[in-house]
Amino acid sequence: MPQLSLYLTQEQLAKVENEAHADKMSLSKWVVTQIINKIEPRYPDGWADLFGSVHDSSFSRPEQPQLEQREAF
Repeated sequence: MPQLSLYLTQEQLAKVENEAHADKMSLSKWVVTQIINKIEPRYPDGWADLFGSVHDSSFSRPEQPQLEQREAF
């Protein structure tokens, strides 16, 4: 498996270590997760649950044009 070397200051390393510890991950797994999330973005968990959650009378579908009638084959 390929490896990647990083050069950080002691201050930066301490911040990365704190974040990894807070997320209960190893340093390597935390860094890989951050990189993957940056290069392969995805919607956050539960985003689809927001569909239809706006209950505001000013939020409405505009008038739709009539569909044209076409001949059947």
